[in-house]
Amino acid sequence: MSTLTHFDETGASRMVDVGDKGITTRIARAEGWVEMEPETLRTILDRRVAKGDVLEIARIAGIMAAKETSRLIPLCHPLALSSVRIDLTPADSRRLRIESCVRVDGQTGVEMEALTAVSVTALTVYDMCKAIDRGMTLGPFCLLEKSGGKSGHFLREQSADTAAETSSKPANHG
Repeated sequence: MSTLTHFDETGASRMVDVGDKGITTRIARAEGWVEMEPETLRTILDRRVAKGDVLEIARIAGIMAAKETSRLIPLCHPLALSSVRIDLTPADSRRLRIESCVRVDGQTGVEMEALTAVSVTALTVYDMCKAIDRGMTLGPFCLLEKSGGKSGHFLREQSADTAAETSSKPANHG
């Protein structure tokens, strides 16, 4: 594993200097989940939540959050994002899958923007529906893929949802 770049040789925090890095196209995808009662998900999908269209308001919140990541995460660089896409898809009768895809032509990656987008999208779903279902569960959240930059391409072998299901099952020791 490489050294932590947000600390100097004395251990002091620092914002990484990306000034000498070349500008490349950088893309990151992340996912997150919201689990809820089946009736809550039906209410969302039927657009019957009194506060408004949950999916569209959550999508806008996620896009806005990606654009504000450097204001939320202390050592992130402010970036002029090229695009932010948020997809919200029911996975089954209880779970909503959120995927973000963020793109920039710049000197640093957009992993944090993609993760911030799915997290705030999930939080917005919770906020808009908490009056009907306070037991909703958020997460897991994970980076699915990133490309561009010196560290190259990363592709997660399984989604966070699959990983969570796998890790929660007892090991078979034959």
